Amino acid sequence: MGLGIAALLPILLVLLLMLALRWSAARAGLVGVGLAVLIAVWWFGFGFTPGEPGLVNGSLGVVLEAGFSALTILWIIFPALCIHQLQLRTGALVILQRGLGQLSDNPRILVLLVAWFFALFIEGAAGFGTSAALAAPFLVSVGFAPVQAVSIALVGHAVGVSFGAVGTPVAAQAATSGLSGLEIGAATAPYHLLLGWMIPFVLLILAGSAGRRPRPSDWGWAALAGLSFLLPYFLLAKYLGPELPTLGGALAGGLVFVWALRLRRTSQHSTVSAAQVVRAAAPYLVLVGLVLLTRLVPVLREALQHLELSWMLFGRFEGSFAPLYHPGTLLLIGFLAAAWWQRATPADLLSAVQTATLQLVGVALALLAMLSLSRLMVHADMIGALAEAAANALGHSWPLLAPWVGVLGTFVTGSATASNILFSEFQQATAQTLGLPVAAMLGAQGFGAAVGNIICPHNIIAAGATVALVGQEGAVLRKTLGICLLYVGLGGLLVWLFI
Repeated sequence: MGLGIAALLPILLVLLLMLALRWSAARAGLVGVGLAVLIAVWWFGFGFTPGEPGLVNGSLGVVLEAGFSALTILWIIFPALCIHQLQLRTGALVILQRGLGQLSDNPRILVLLVAWFFALFIEGAAGFGTSAALAAPFLVSVGFAPVQAVSIALVGHAVGVSFGAVGTPVAAQAATSGLSGLEIGAATAPYHLLLGWMIPFVLLILAGSAGRRPRPSDWGWAALAGLSFLLPYFLLAKYLGPELPTLGGALAGGLVFVWALRLRRTSQHSTVSAAQVVRAAAPYLVLVGLVLLTRLVPVLREALQHLELSWMLFGRFEGSFAPLYHPGTLLLIGFLAAAWWQRATPADLLSAVQTATLQLVGVALALLAMLSLSRLMVHADMIGALAEAAANALGHSWPLLAPWVGVLGTFVTGSATASNILFSEFQQATAQTLGLPVAAMLGAQGFGAAVGNIICPHNIIAAGATVALVGQEGAVLRKTLGICLLYVGLGGLLVWLFI
């Protein structure tokens, strides 16, 4: 238990600095890394364990892994920033605002369209932070403050993360557990089905401000949004597998929601044509088309994944990057296609790229600090000590805490997939030791890993970068932390009741 408490201290320090003292993610992360180094060396023997790289080589490996991961995340943020800046310069965002206004002039309805259906669709197709990075600037463009927009985007996409990037988080669990993706997906989806309906209501509350307080009819629209996504989401997970629940649920639910909006729309006055809306949506349409092709056409997917840049150091530290398959490359193609489709001038193109590049400087430091903390805690086995201490303390009450392990993994690593890779075998072994059903516990892990995206510093940094929110990450965390704790706490109660 002593090691578990020691391992928890850097995370508690980062939370304290960001929430109570309002430090930026970069400052808090750097201090957290300093404390983690002391604990990793003193209590966990990092750098002094026989057969492992020494302290200098181990530290080098951690920094290289963190830097490499930061670059792969920046490769998503950069083209997302370029798209947003180009949309501003070409007037495309104004056209899209008017197009959405033809469906509804209610800002709460726009939140459901953008932060629920659009963000979930992009999450299901691309994942890895793409959805929040695209949804947040869109929300800012329709009048929401940056902190509010990022908070809404992070909360809105979380339900879909369990099956994000065409089922990648579940595929990671299936690869190590011996269970099929269908079995794990069928065990994961019920938690979201029973709790996910709350999220559209939470989005309305987060969107509330002077002049934006939810009206009675808004709650009905929130209920329709939740039902129209979650029902196909659950059925796809239960009967078809992990690849399509988020993608298919968002597409089917979005069509139902838009159809209902058009039925209720009394005025048919149009300020923009369909052709204008399509042209303004060019980067998103191109992105969706590319994602569907590259994720759902096996031959093309395998060809693009074949080109992989990878490295390994001291037999322990490693990284890999498939440039043609990476969401950032698809976003870049969407940016270039939009520039051509919207007839952007060279000056607009250059200005968008320059502005996006300048915005990356502060983001890169914050990412490097948080990722260094993440990789150090993983390689020093501090994360494993945390999880093991929790399991030993709770025994047969473990199901109550199992989803929290998934949250912890995502909070530290920045990825639900990485959280599942890190902890699925631990969850399986714990379940077998305690005589608990393995599939249900792996489902709890996948559920918690998805919820962790709501508070993950890496995601807050990435989404915040697209709306110039660098240095205010703590303000977002203060808005999302309570939602995360409530959602995962109820999830733990469900796991306990099921088992």
